[in-house]
Amino acid sequence: MSTSASHTTRRSVLALGTAAAATPWLGAASAQAQARVQAHTAPGELDELGITELRRRMDDGRLDAERLTRYYLNRIERVDPLLRSVIETNPDALREARRLDAERRPRGPLHGMPILLKDLVETGDRMHTTAGSLALEGLRPARDATVAARLRAAGAVILGKTNLSEWAGGMSLTHHAGWSARGGQTRNPYKLDRSPNESSSGTGVAVAANLCVAGIGTETNGSIIDPASANCVVGVKPTVGLVGRGGVIPGVPSQDSVGPMARTVRDAAILLGTLVGVDDRDPATEASRGHFHRDYTRFLDADGLRGARIGVPRSVYFGYSHHADEIAERAIATLREAGATVVDPADIPTAEQLEDLPSSMVVQVYELKRGLNAYLAAAPGDHPRSLAELIEFNREHADRELRYVRQDGLEAVHELEFTEREYREALATNHRLSRAEGIDAVLRRHRLDALVMPTAGPPAKIDLIRGDSYGGGASTPAALAGYPAISVPAGFAFGLPVGVTFMGTAWSEPTLLRLAYAYERASGARRPPTYRSADVGF
Repeated sequence: MSTSASHTTRRSVLALGTAAAATPWLGAASAQAQARVQAHTAPGELDELGITELRRRMDDGRLDAERLTRYYLNRIERVDPLLRSVIETNPDALREARRLDAERRPRGPLHGMPILLKDLVETGDRMHTTAGSLALEGLRPARDATVAARLRAAGAVILGKTNLSEWAGGMSLTHHAGWSARGGQTRNPYKLDRSPNESSSGTGVAVAANLCVAGIGTETNGSIIDPASANCVVGVKPTVGLVGRGGVIPGVPSQDSVGPMARTVRDAAILLGTLVGVDDRDPATEASRGHFHRDYTRFLDADGLRGARIGVPRSVYFGYSHHADEIAERAIATLREAGATVVDPADIPTAEQLEDLPSSMVVQVYELKRGLNAYLAAAPGDHPRSLAELIEFNREHADRELRYVRQDGLEAVHELEFTEREYREALATNHRLSRAEGIDAVLRRHRLDALVMPTAGPPAKIDLIRGDSYGGGASTPAALAGYPAISVPAGFAFGLPVGVTFMGTAWSEPTLLRLAYAYERASGARRPPTYRSADVGF
């Protein structure tokens, strides 16, 4: 089976490894080492600018799509060898930008805006779609995923693909956030020896480091909101079915969401409005009729916390990190000061059950096995055609695929078997405990607009040998329910970012965006990365 793939702008694990080898001072213990890091990561003139300001500069002739695209490509070349967040750049990005500049009128706010996609999102161009695996290296789908097609139709420039936890974290039973055989280990831009957290790590890091205007992530359980928290950006996990998943490598379809990651809530809202709508390749989106909006910015209100009722689920979602708790307490005080009524505590009745739910494993195994087998069988090119063949490929290429990460996750999915009846009963249990008896129960009891809790603790140190440590997080209730959640930057513990998550019922994105935007404006918590080397500070 061939794993060869090449074009001049390909950013493979080999290229990134070479770049890292050229910077041996990356983890060196000296002030000189930190100075050299800072020289490589010096901010540029367009850093931290949002879509609205960039659009304004384009409209008055001070900026165009080609210059903006070139700016980000140059920044990727200069900064990303430290971070390994971008697995591949689009060789046609500048040509696409020039074509967009030639159009007489902008198509909308995203016209000319360079966007990065997680390497699960298919593109019908010269880029690959690999889930970070060497087994799919060379895979070039015939058409764009629905989200990629909608971005192109809105005038966005597809800048490239981002690194991820290989197979979206499904390869191993231990956490190796941001590691893939194709892309190497993604690093946290706030401290280079820290985890970027969960599988949309490359997108979160690239957005934080100003390597793009915004990016696209995917989430099964925590894979958007956790890296958003760890990298001080905004992450929106939409209701399952709000954004079409046609052409996205599947994980657990009853939980999988595709969503925006951006430096501000406004930018995330702009992106979300482009992504939503019924997708003929994703039957789950039929349920979104009457629930999606083409312009989510109309729900943004700087005074949007006034009069809101927000609950604090203390049980399970506090207490695993005192640093996260302290930051969340300050966030709760900000909510009160901005006019919200805070109901504290407002516990999810089923919280403890949701965190250790046997039915969850049944659903994940059943859906992942069938989804991956179907995808591999249908995808074009020379590659493994089933989960069994993928496992064998990894064994044959163990020196690269299994150097740090075991494939016990894939092996467990392959070996375990459940009947359709067992699966249906398990899925019904997941939904009952997370929806009617979980999130909806607490919202209804206290007449709440949303819940708020720390997204996760400060990012832990990267440990390729034993895997990342994981203390706790907010993601599970919304993941199992298929409900929306938004993580927003909330503060820092010794320079390491921590976010808070706003969580609600199905199709409540307008409410969550309003609350998140008002909190963002009141708190002003985001600040750009510091790129501290491993020896500096906490």
